[in-house]
Amino acid sequence: MDFRKKLLTLAFTFASMAGIAGLSPAQAQVKPESLALIPQPVKLTTQKGSFLVQPATKIYVDPKNEDLLRVGEFLAQHIEQSIGHKPELLQKKPKKKDTNLIYLTLATENDTLGSEGYTLSVNPSRITLAAKKANGTFVGIQTVRQLLPAKKTSQSALIPALQIVDKPRYTWRGMHLDVTRHFFPVEFVKQYIDYLAMHKMNTFHWHLTDDQGWRIEIKKHPKLTEVGAWRDSTLIGHYWDLPQTYKKQRHGGYYTQEQIKEVVAYAHDRFINVVPEIEMPGHALAALTAYPELSCSGGPHKVESKWGIFPDIFCAGNEQSFTFLEDVLTEVMDLFPSKIIHIGGDEAPKTRWKQCPKCQKRIADQGLKDEHELQSYFIQRIEKFMNKHGRTIIGWDEILEGGLAPNAYVMSWRGTKGSIAAAKQKHYVVMSPGTHLYFDHYQGERDLEPVAIHGYSTLEKVYGFEPTPAELSAEEKKYILGAQANVWTEYIPTTEHVEYMVFPRIAALSEVLWLPAKQKDWKSFQSRMQEQYKRYEAMGINYSKSAFNVRQQLQVDTASGVARVTFATEAANVKLHYTLDGSEPTVRSQVYNGTFALSKTATIKAGAFVEGKLAGKVSTKTYEAHKALVKPVTLVTPPHQSFDNKPKMVNGLNGSTDQYDGHWTGFLGTDMEAIIDLQKVQPITRLSTSFMQNIGYRIFLPTQVEYAVSGDGKNYTTVDVITNPNPLDAEGIMTHEVATTIPLTRARYVKVTAKNVGVSPEKYPSAGQKTWLMVDEIVVE
Repeated sequence: MDFRKKLLTLAFTFASMAGIAGLSPAQAQVKPESLALIPQPVKLTTQKGSFLVQPATKIYVDPKNEDLLRVGEFLAQHIEQSIGHKPELLQKKPKKKDTNLIYLTLATENDTLGSEGYTLSVNPSRITLAAKKANGTFVGIQTVRQLLPAKKTSQSALIPALQIVDKPRYTWRGMHLDVTRHFFPVEFVKQYIDYLAMHKMNTFHWHLTDDQGWRIEIKKHPKLTEVGAWRDSTLIGHYWDLPQTYKKQRHGGYYTQEQIKEVVAYAHDRFINVVPEIEMPGHALAALTAYPELSCSGGPHKVESKWGIFPDIFCAGNEQSFTFLEDVLTEVMDLFPSKIIHIGGDEAPKTRWKQCPKCQKRIADQGLKDEHELQSYFIQRIEKFMNKHGRTIIGWDEILEGGLAPNAYVMSWRGTKGSIAAAKQKHYVVMSPGTHLYFDHYQGERDLEPVAIHGYSTLEKVYGFEPTPAELSAEEKKYILGAQANVWTEYIPTTEHVEYMVFPRIAALSEVLWLPAKQKDWKSFQSRMQEQYKRYEAMGINYSKSAFNVRQQLQVDTASGVARVTFATEAANVKLHYTLDGSEPTVRSQVYNGTFALSKTATIKAGAFVEGKLAGKVSTKTYEAHKALVKPVTLVTPPHQSFDNKPKMVNGLNGSTDQYDGHWTGFLGTDMEAIIDLQKVQPITRLSTSFMQNIGYRIFLPTQVEYAVSGDGKNYTTVDVITNPNPLDAEGIMTHEVATTIPLTRARYVKVTAKNVGVSPEKYPSAGQKTWLMVDEIVVE
């Protein structure tokens, strides 16, 4: 194909994209919504025509500005990746008569852009990207990058004529990465920073120390990496998969100071600030293993092989602890130019401090009320040291307890309560609530996802997050700097898995942090993501396709027992196919055209298809139209108010391994006795009840289940007593059906009695605490 034919092909493609096939690129004008830009620019208008990026295209940047030159080099690389040719980069101002050029400049008359805003003007003769500062132009080239084809084309590409005026809503737009639970190489950390840059984020929170490993070289204390950077084994599976088993293989690693400098410089070139986190006073076992004299007990300790919260923390009564931490932080400050340094401050049990004579003496000498105020003393003392060196500390919202350090920033992870309290005290806040922004949480149905810690944060849920709490006044809202998502890696052992958990949720967060709240549009975002998925594929990113999974919603009419089935996905432009017999859906299966009714037992399998291929995973729901369906249920002992889902006990649907999915009825420390009125005498041959187990949440299977029937509701006959509901003594997270088949019996009433464990056995961390009995579908056949 010669060059003229290629241009004609491009012209036709462009005209088709604009929805006005038949017009030339010079006449065509695309619709703004057809440009799949994420985050969506604040102001975008399109015009007729287009700019042709080709081998002869040149990039000009303002002279005598090395930052702009660097940005121009990035743009040249992006264009090379797109069309296979790298434009010539010139450090000079173009002449008015010059054409087919891209001009990056800091000469702008727009005074509203701030430090990261930009304007982008595209016409057939040139592209002009202007900003007040170089980081604004860097953000702007991420927009240009998205206007280029997602996949490499041949020699040229068309960019539609347009005008953009754009700037971010928040100043802190971040992502976190935990490298302590699982260690990742420098190359991936750099790649992660590139992922942030392409989504217009400006902060990388690097979690470098914890109980499971110390990952930063400290020359004054070499044992931190010689000893603290390595553990002898790693927990296999989920924490509550019991009994716990371990991979007996040494795991660890650390970043040398030269590697740290390399990463910081790499991020700086991309206008991203690296905020290091050195945990204190808790999550310190890796450090205490290396230097046990810094603990209250004096050790010995070990670098932890499993996850959780551990009692041994830095001794607050020991002067040596502060000397050590000041040594560490001095070297950290030499490596990281960031004004903000994260000092953790979360999940620090006070057990050892309560028993430690040195800590108790410190409390008395300082006139402190308790161990919470001792933690405040600890944090404030570290803060004074950091302030003296021109730095500001940020910590997780536990640093509010016992009194907040005078100048500290707060990272609010336990919901929004901490952020509200901090902002009202005029402290700056970064929002990072576990409800929405913990990207180690599930993003789809648990049965369709790799093991995750817990929680449920879908793409739509992330997109729906509002960083600024409504409870704050206009003045207090100014203290909300922005937000970040956290990637804790207990259950994320590989770089591919990190990508799976981050993408595409990072795209949703980028728009949340960039776009004014009133301009957010979920439907538009869904549509624009279709092009973003193609970009991820072209880049070889292992993104999650959970957004393509079909979410099945079944609503059962309590009068008729008919279930109304509705499907939904978080992806746009998909065709949904389903079956009702448990077979796998294909493009030849029934097409979903809207809510439909079910009156018989069915196993529903549904999938989303794009261009004839299954895009996500097949979801499954079973609807059981049994004799107890939507019949009256009487509970002799009322359930706990947090899990009062009595109607769901006979709605034909089974709950998942998530106790919060709305299906489970919960009894705390008490047995369950349920009586179902079938409303007429009927033949019965089988009875079953679904229970759940998650020992980490003190949810146990029953110790005994008894089934009894009655014709009059007064005189009951026991038909079976199952004394081993968990015959294999399985300890994992699961749902379990306890069933019995009986000789044909006629009855109107069915009574199910299930005995609660009562209190957690001694062998579990929750020993002695009341246990939950979680009950779902009671089936009568």
